[in-house]
Order: sequence, then C-alpha cells, then structure tokens
Amino acid sequence: MKVRELSIPGAYAFSPEVFHDARGAFTSPFQEDAFGEALGRPLFPVAQASTSRSRRGVVRGVHFTALPGSMAKYVHCSRGRALDFVVDVRVGSPAFGRFEAVELTAHEATALYLPVGVGHLFVALEDDTTMVYLLSAAYRAEKEHAVHPLDPQLSLVLPDGLDLSMSERDRQAPTLAEALEQGLLPDYASCIAEETGAVRD
Repeated sequence: MKVRELSIPGAYAFSPEVFHDARGAFTSPFQEDAFGEALGRPLFPVAQASTSRSRRGVVRGVHFTALPGSMAKYVHCSRGRALDFVVDVRVGSPAFGRFEAVELTAHEATALYLPVGVGHLFVALEDDTTMVYLLSAAYRAEKEHAVHPLDPQLSLVLPDGLDLSMSERDRQAPTLAEALEQGLLPDYASCIAEETGAVRD
C-alpha cells in the first residue's frame, strides 16, 4: 500500500497493490495497518457505508457536513473512473479555499481519506462510475451543506469535453464567500478537535 499525504491538511491518498490473474483482479482499498501508520490512529468507527452510480459528466459536490457531528470519509471508485476533488472549506485552515484533485479508477483502486469538515466533489469520467464511501457519521439532511462547484474563487479545474450535469441543490449552492458570510463553513480547530475526539473548553 502506497500512502501519500495531500496538500489539504489531514487528507491522504492510499494506493493498494492490485493482483491480476486469469480470473480477474483482487485488491484491498482499505488496510488498517497502512491507515494507522499514516495517521497515527485507526479509521473511525464506520457509521454508514454508501455508494453512488453516475453517468459520464455528472458532478456531485462540493459537499460538506456541519459541526458538531460532521463526517470524515474514506472513498474509492469500484467501477469506472472519476476525478475527485478534496476542497478545504474549513475556516482557519492554512489551505482554506484550496483544493487537490486525484483521479480515482476501479483499475488502480486508489482511495482517499477526507477528514472532518473538508469539502468533497467528484466528476464522473465514464458512464456507470460507482463510488463507495465509508462514513464516520450517518447522513442527516439538516447537517448537509454545499458550495457551488463552479465558484470562480475555488477555480476547480473540471475536465474539458464533458456535458456537465448536477443536482438542483448543487446548482443553487452558495459560493465560498457567501457560505462564509452565512456562517455555514466549519471551523478548522473545531474540526480537528472533533476528529481526534478532543474536548474543547
């Protein structure tokens, strides 16, 4: 398992070895030992496992969850191909407003760890692209927020040649500046405290 720390604090990419033979392939996108060695702690207790299937050009995000009870995510692509964006929307983070993009494919089985409070977006590059999520908290609609994926301040570099499709919720999402003004964005220090289980005064 190869591990790479991303430019977004607390986010990592995990690339497992893929074993091919005449029958097909076998891989392990999550390995507790590798995760623990990289982060110094085990993966969160999994509260929910989810999947999404998307046709080519579908954009999902930028999504994040409010504190308290925000969720960390461990994400990989089990079918197709996606360009995945880790977007730092945590107020006070040294990387606030920045992103890193990683291509996820079923062939390579790279997985991403997104810490509490970080924004997540992906665009499907093939039909039937399937994403698998391990989540530290159950979905609660009232906790879910979004930033507009085409916000010029974020400058996300989406691939050319795609007929982009997104939900009405994402089309109506505020910009990063508007979300900040509305008090929707999570605080960096509070995200760190929640993720590590620390109690703040």
